[in-house]
Amino acid sequence: MNRVWALALLLALGLTGCGTIQRAKQADVLEAEVKHLQEQRDDLAAQMKLRDEELARLYAEQRRLQQEKQQVVERVDELAQAKERLAHDLRQQIGEYQAKLTMTERGLVITFLAEILFDSGKAVIRSEGHGLLDKVAEVLATTVKDHQVAIEGHTDNEPIRHSGWPSNWELSAHRALAVLHYFVETRGLPPGRFQATGFGEYHPVAANETPQGRQQNRRVEIVILPKGLTKVKSS
Repeated sequence: MNRVWALALLLALGLTGCGTIQRAKQADVLEAEVKHLQEQRDDLAAQMKLRDEELARLYAEQRRLQQEKQQVVERVDELAQAKERLAHDLRQQIGEYQAKLTMTERGLVITFLAEILFDSGKAVIRSEGHGLLDKVAEVLATTVKDHQVAIEGHTDNEPIRHSGWPSNWELSAHRALAVLHYFVETRGLPPGRFQATGFGEYHPVAANETPQGRQQNRRVEIVILPKGLTKVKSS
């Protein structure tokens, strides 16, 4: 009987040991699974943080673009109003093809044939031109009072012969400056808004082979820049 009890005791202890080992193994497996899940949780948390940061960046960019769009709309509205007003005030000259209004990426371009403002080869504004520039000055002082303005002089490719200018560059530059000085000194507009450039014969809008083409190339362009720009883009 003693031997039987001893064998039973040894068997019970053996079974208990096997169970302990099995539970230990299960605990190791569970610990590994928990560690894996924690790593997955940390990865997800990092991904969520990156996603939140990216969403915040995208929302900020969206707000910036919306603000820029609103600003562009306001700028275009002001230039469109200026164009509408000038189209009314200069309707006679526009109808006679002596003036033209064009909305471009450069801004609102007011084009006058040179002969309506200046005598041939001269850079002194004719008295008849004062009234036209006055109409433009009124718009510059009101509808687009916060916009910069570029004034450009252009000529045809006929060489200077009798007027005394060294070249068409000087003539075109002095004509642009004459318009600038009229706006600033006669009309009292702020000088810091203006820039003047002479392009001579090098920015034609028509072929110089015909009298009509040369007439179109002899011109002064007043460019009302979109708000925020301080320098006109090349034509």
